[in-house]
Amino acid sequence: MALPLDPITVLLLGGAALLAGFIDAIAGGGGMLVMPALLSTGMPPHLVIGTNKLVSTFGTLSASITFIRKGLFQPRLWWAMSFGTFVGALTGAMLVYLLSAGILKKLLPLAILGAAAYLAWPRSALKTAHSEPAPPIRRGVKLLAGGLIGFYDGFIGPGTGAFWMTAAMKLFRLDLVRAAGVARFMNFISNFTALLTFSLFGNIDYGIGLAMGMALMVGSFIGAHSAIRYGAPFIRPVFLSVVLLMAGRLLFMG
Repeated sequence: MALPLDPITVLLLGGAALLAGFIDAIAGGGGMLVMPALLSTGMPPHLVIGTNKLVSTFGTLSASITFIRKGLFQPRLWWAMSFGTFVGALTGAMLVYLLSAGILKKLLPLAILGAAAYLAWPRSALKTAHSEPAPPIRRGVKLLAGGLIGFYDGFIGPGTGAFWMTAAMKLFRLDLVRAAGVARFMNFISNFTALLTFSLFGNIDYGIGLAMGMALMVGSFIGAHSAIRYGAPFIRPVFLSVVLLMAGRLLFMG
């Protein structure tokens, strides 16, 4: 499925994806810019969700590789949460097809606004961050956290990266930079799992998705390196500004 768009709209979508990638690599919440941008083109809701997964996979893959190469995330320590994320995302993506387009049209804006409201009060989560490495146990907690957040991302997804950030800091006592590494990798797993599912059902606009994905990958690369270089003093204001950007985008959509 493909939606014909004029060149100006394509450029605007690319710009939104670039900014979303930068924000998502640092603090999560980039999908709250991509999804409203896609919705504003008149794209059907199932196609919006599927195309957003294609776009998001580019950014989370790029950021994940950066954090792994810098030694700030070790996948072997998080296999339980990775598995939970995979199962949750697969279940959530399948559930989307039980809902009508009319229901999704009402549900998507509500999900985006709910994620924005959550991000409006992140200060308590930020204050509880610690610099110690994640405990080597708590496999059950990791499975449950992965399953729940993975399900949400597979089902709709706005704000998933920010939810991962908070979970990594509160549950596993990670600092902001290492929490960002966990968030990017888990988000990649859920994005890719949902992407494969939506691809099987033919609900992806590959032209728009690939174009926005490349722009988002560039933004994600810049954002991940910025987060690693400047640390918490840089991440914190970006994390808090996501809700403001989101609110402005929704007002623009009218």
